[in-house]
Amino acid sequence: MTPSTCLGRNQTRSARIRVVAYWTTTAVLAAECFVGGVMGALRLQPFKSVVTHLGYPPYFMSILGACYISAGLVLLAPRLPLIKEWAYAGLIFIYTGAMASHIWVGDGAKTLVGPLLFVGLTVASWALRPPWRRPLRRKTQWQQDDPAAD
Repeated sequence: MTPSTCLGRNQTRSARIRVVAYWTTTAVLAAECFVGGVMGALRLQPFKSVVTHLGYPPYFMSILGACYISAGLVLLAPRLPLIKEWAYAGLIFIYTGAMASHIWVGDGAKTLVGPLLFVGLTVASWALRPPWRRPLRRKTQWQQDDPAAD
């Protein structure tokens, strides 16, 4: 067995592990989006009491619920790489907003664990995306004029 054959096998194995890690984190994140989105849109407990405790009006749950469900659908849908970028950004805004809201009302550190965990899952899913699930990168005018940018 030559070193190049070994290297090829390791790269293939590494790529498989990366794809499995991507789909695992994305599936957990999408499941949270669907479950949390439905519970929020229907204004079910425990979300209703949390939102009220944080000082938000109940209709805010319906808005967030619709956003959650949309994000979950987009993350699992084929293609749509630019919309996926927006879904990831929206989830980061939701989770960091939840952390800020808990800090603002004086909740303890234990209330930050859930949102922080989902920020981590969102970042992991985003970072592990396979190339075909990423937006195409276009060269800027300066990169087109610079042969060193290739």
